[in-house]
Amino acid sequence: MDKILRLFPIHLQRRIKEKIIHNEEELQEIRVRIGRPIELIFDKYTEWLEDTKPQLSDGNYLLNQISEFSLYRMEEELRSGYITIEGGHRVGIAGRVNTSGKGVKALQHISCFNIRIAKEKRNAAQEVFKYMYQNNNYLNTMIIGPPQSGKTTIIRDLTRMIATIDQPMNRSKKVGIVDERSEIAASLRGIPQHDVGARTDIMDACPKAEGMMMLVRSMSPEIIVVDEIGAEEDAEALLEAIHTGVTIICTAHANQWMDLNKRPSMKKLIEQQVFERYILLGKGTNIGKIQKVYDSTGDEIKLSKRSTIHEVDWSTAFNRDSNHHRV
Repeated sequence: MDKILRLFPIHLQRRIKEKIIHNEEELQEIRVRIGRPIELIFDKYTEWLEDTKPQLSDGNYLLNQISEFSLYRMEEELRSGYITIEGGHRVGIAGRVNTSGKGVKALQHISCFNIRIAKEKRNAAQEVFKYMYQNNNYLNTMIIGPPQSGKTTIIRDLTRMIATIDQPMNRSKKVGIVDERSEIAASLRGIPQHDVGARTDIMDACPKAEGMMMLVRSMSPEIIVVDEIGAEEDAEALLEAIHTGVTIICTAHANQWMDLNKRPSMKKLIEQQVFERYILLGKGTNIGKIQKVYDSTGDEIKLSKRSTIHEVDWSTAFNRDSNHHRV
């Protein structure tokens, strides 16, 4: 949390620290909007600092700290609308958008910041693992769920498990991550800030379709992990990767399995029975928990009785007592 607080001017640091000192592990986001109260979003509630309204000078200070006083160096990230900082935390930004014929040219007069607290939850994927690993093989798996249901956290932990496990009947695998939004590994200058396993290679800030093909050609992965499949070109690249013998683990936004059929790119994948498992996660009090599991045809698979041995407390943040291997 110190890495985040030091981004703010001293007077804002103090006010935020006063509000989170007893429950900082439950903090999800800090939203700063120039001229309006700071918003603190926790796991189960939201709190407003009504008497704390950042001014333009505070916004400039925050932006300079985030960019390390070099906006030019981070021009590409600014166009994407977010910047990843040390610790894997991601800062979303909004303001005036300058466009050209090819899309966003620059983002100026930045007045809104959304600091998303990176949380690494070890063993969050224990239950999911049971449904996607059979007969000593990993199944092509899609993790689905609404926004903020824990999809990215789950595939991050799956990656760590797959690329680290080394037992006689379950050898670790070579894993490639296409991390278009720098959220899975949260790489900073190419170095992952999260533990994604010792045998994992990362294409950071790379479009999904191009990244999958680059990994297949250059890194010979056994498994590719990718977040938020949706576009037509993503589906095409995914199919091509699978045809080379690579196993795919990915996520997609959906409230129910049947919602996937409404999207043309997903419908093609469903019809070709590309995925052997679809795992639906819940939201709110069920964040990160399996709600339903489907096979390749969309038939529901009966859930086994959940074990509490590896029960994960989703309100806790990064386990500071663990020794995390850095790739």
